[in-house]
Amino acid sequence: MFFVTGRKVPGPVNEKRSIYQRFLGYELMDKKRTETALKAGEDRAILLGLSMVLCSIMMYFVLCITMVRSYTDSVWTEESICTILNSSLTMEINCSYSCGPDCWRSSKYPCLQVYVSINATGRVGLLSHNEETQDISSECFYVPKCQKDHVAVQAMMVNISEKLKAQQQVRCFYDPAEQQSSILLSRLYGTSAIFHSLFWPSCMLAGGSLIIFMVKLTQYLSILCEHISKMPKGLNSTC
Repeated sequence: MFFVTGRKVPGPVNEKRSIYQRFLGYELMDKKRTETALKAGEDRAILLGLSMVLCSIMMYFVLCITMVRSYTDSVWTEESICTILNSSLTMEINCSYSCGPDCWRSSKYPCLQVYVSINATGRVGLLSHNEETQDISSECFYVPKCQKDHVAVQAMMVNISEKLKAQQQVRCFYDPAEQQSSILLSRLYGTSAIFHSLFWPSCMLAGGSLIIFMVKLTQYLSILCEHISKMPKGLNSTC
């Protein structure tokens, strides 16, 4: 008796098993790729959120040592309406301007003195443009940039004086404790300026914190769903 040996022809069961294993391998690879991509995306999102939080903290630090500090140190806190009593050019004040590297030349600018009366208190005082002008000169309303053309500076100061006379009444700020006798036309950093300067860092801080919170919440829900899926059937729910 002769036995014919040859290659065994795969049956339908083996073919189904090999196809299943192939698809299972593809599914595992796709799952690993998806998990890797999700983890990389989560890391980038957390890095973005931390960067936004750190940038907002740095902006808060810079603003607090500049604008907020100047705002809190200012004594001109009360706002009122001032009536302009007199506006005139008085003495000439010497100044110096740069004409090149290590080159300085002298010039002059007229001092504009503006006397006003505070309607709320009746107190009379000299009006200054802002805190910076008050620190440079307590007698002059405005200190222009020193220029070579003295005639142009003179015309500019005359124009400012005429505009103040035409207004007659202006909004002003004064010291309620009367430690400073001068009165300001405007503040360098008022309430509106402080609000707008702190608004965008606050938005950045809130956005960065929200990004970090959402990523951590997604990770927590993913871990919770995985634990629930490993529970015995009948006790878990669909995630």
